[in-house]
Amino acid sequence: MKTAYCSPLTAHSKKMILSYEGKKTEKEILGRILPVRFSADWDDRANKLIEGENAGVLKNLLDLQGLRSKVDLVYIDPPFATGQKFTIGRERANSISRSSDHKTAFRDRLTGAGYLEFLRERLVLIRELMADSASIYLHIDYKIGHYVKIIMDEIFGAANFRNDITRVKCNPKNFRRKGYGNVKDLILFYSKGRDPVWNEPREEFSEEDIERLFRKTDEDGRRYTTIPLHAPGETKNGATGGKWRGMSPPKGRHWRSAPDVLEQLDRDGLVEWSKTGVPRRKIYADERKGKKKQDIWEFKDAQYPSYPTEKNIDLLRTLIAASSNPGDLVLDCFCGSGTTLQAAAESKRRWIGVDRSPEAIKTARKRLAGMAEFQYLERPVL
Repeated sequence: MKTAYCSPLTAHSKKMILSYEGKKTEKEILGRILPVRFSADWDDRANKLIEGENAGVLKNLLDLQGLRSKVDLVYIDPPFATGQKFTIGRERANSISRSSDHKTAFRDRLTGAGYLEFLRERLVLIRELMADSASIYLHIDYKIGHYVKIIMDEIFGAANFRNDITRVKCNPKNFRRKGYGNVKDLILFYSKGRDPVWNEPREEFSEEDIERLFRKTDEDGRRYTTIPLHAPGETKNGATGGKWRGMSPPKGRHWRSAPDVLEQLDRDGLVEWSKTGVPRRKIYADERKGKKKQDIWEFKDAQYPSYPTEKNIDLLRTLIAASSNPGDLVLDCFCGSGTTLQAAAESKRRWIGVDRSPEAIKTARKRLAGMAEFQYLERPVL
């Protein structure tokens, strides 16, 4: 295969653009890719598992099924431009093997600029399918991910970049190469618009967190901390800018609540007074919903997965809960073994899964059998 060349970044219309050989305009992408036809009629009411080349399927969803701006959440785990063959063994999955005793799951053939354009074409189609409140999570590795991020900035807008999530994928390994061991990959999180669906995920406090953050203990043994009763920002008009118990809020600040609310907090024993008469609000550890989830996640994959690129299902449950609501439509057009589809079904979301690999589809159908109603569609043989 001819080696493609990626040129340096160039500034264009206040956007950072990645230039490389064979890059098409978005108009060319949307006009060139033709929708595939399926072997059966489309059922609007059913979840979908679709076997076929995903660019043509995505164009079908856009042009023939009326799903433009209807998808609420996208997760994709595309090939990582490794140039490798991934196989499934007779009894269990192996990630990479040359043995004739293993069935080929898929070949990750594309690399360089060819890979980037392959992915970019699909991201353009996906963006057209996404609702204004939708988000996309793209799972990728450290070798190609920095290029992919620039492409996603271009397609979705740098202002809609939400997070670069580090995912700890495995235990440390004793690599022989001259470099640090790799135990992570990354997930690029973007929204289509400025106001995406967001159900903020929280993590439970550890014992260490509680001891560090809630240093005080009341007479009942409950751990708590205190915060000021005032907040930044001066309010000249309104109750929160006035006096309470003869005190005005400090200069440039206002009371967090109106004086009558502060009185009730004090009656409920939720105001702590210092020796010098300074009031502070009590915050109890057992009343908090945990801490905000950060951007390093430990979701290690199974040692012997049913499919070579199968991801930890708790990873999918987490992002589906955070960025969609029950009844929303979830799309995974590199669905592999169907983990995203299973997590969506468990969470009462509607879903569409697409993969070109017959082995992936077979694995996904087995996973979903008995737990979710769906319509299986394939591209007809012409």
